[in-house]
Amino acid sequence: MCEPGGAPAEAPASMPRPAPGAAVDPIALEPVDEVEIVTLVDNVYDALLTSDERTRRAGSGAGAVAAPLYAEGRTFTGMIAEHGFAALVTVRRDGRSTTLLFDTGRSPDAMVVNADRLGVDLGDIQGVVLSHGHFDHTGGLAGLAGRRGVRALPMVLHPLAWTRRRFAVPGREPEELPTLSRRALDAEGFQVVERREPSLLVDGSVLITGEVDRTTEFEHGMPPPHQAWTGSGWAHDPLVADDQALVVHVRGRGLVVLTGCGHAGAVNIVRHARRLTGVDRLHALVGGLHLGGAAFEPVIPPTVAALTELAPSLVVPGHCTGWRAQHALAATLPDAWVQGSSGTAYRLTA
Repeated sequence: MCEPGGAPAEAPASMPRPAPGAAVDPIALEPVDEVEIVTLVDNVYDALLTSDERTRRAGSGAGAVAAPLYAEGRTFTGMIAEHGFAALVTVRRDGRSTTLLFDTGRSPDAMVVNADRLGVDLGDIQGVVLSHGHFDHTGGLAGLAGRRGVRALPMVLHPLAWTRRRFAVPGREPEELPTLSRRALDAEGFQVVERREPSLLVDGSVLITGEVDRTTEFEHGMPPPHQAWTGSGWAHDPLVADDQALVVHVRGRGLVVLTGCGHAGAVNIVRHARRLTGVDRLHALVGGLHLGGAAFEPVIPPTVAALTELAPSLVVPGHCTGWRAQHALAATLPDAWVQGSSGTAYRLTA
């Protein structure tokens, strides 16, 4: 979720568990032969983007529907774009494939409609991972529940994903955000797994970071208008402590890091993934980096500098990254940066 305004928060509030240095006991993340990330929902859809050896675009012919006003009796609707994020992650190892759903977009229908237009069967997913509780990452759960049986489908999230939150911009009426309901998810049959700590899924080949260490000096989190209910009142919530990322280790290439909004900070997240796994090389960074808006513009230069030093092969900033950060990353990492778009698949192989 992006903030409507405000100033950067103070850095000390953004450091719940500073943990510099290498992990004493790195998590044994099993390398995979291939990972494919399909962006089901993003803020952008561009039908003219072209495919290449690692990127497959939905193209202008996606979503054919009946349209009697055309001579051919049909037209092409393309993909839905909205202020939200959802991705399918398929890992392949030793001849076996497993698919997880990472976030679900903002609206009940965008994710499932886009999946239909891509010919993706959501019935094949074997688990759901939520990056955090903001409604632009959880709204599609309603459409998923309505489209397929989700009985016993596991869902991994941070226990603070249920937090009530609001934006209280000075001079405006506070706007409370939709809050995810544990009772409703239980009623739909999801098997909710709450974890603050890292989790290993898919026979040890997918890592969910859990709560991310805040170790940089420049990633301060959300500005003061972003607030959380404490049980007795509203207080500034800079951390969005439920923010977590998904990590895969592609054999011989390095880490692939997938973020939802990246509220913990893109560099904090990558540092945390490297520390947890003991794998230094960053191969790809995909997803929202939350660098859009005036409060985050000062964070762009040090973020770009840190990512440049890491030298990833692929950077696909999406969702809440913001146009200024997109331009900066594209200019500084021209060989790695790729424009994101709803309906795009990224295939990374060993």
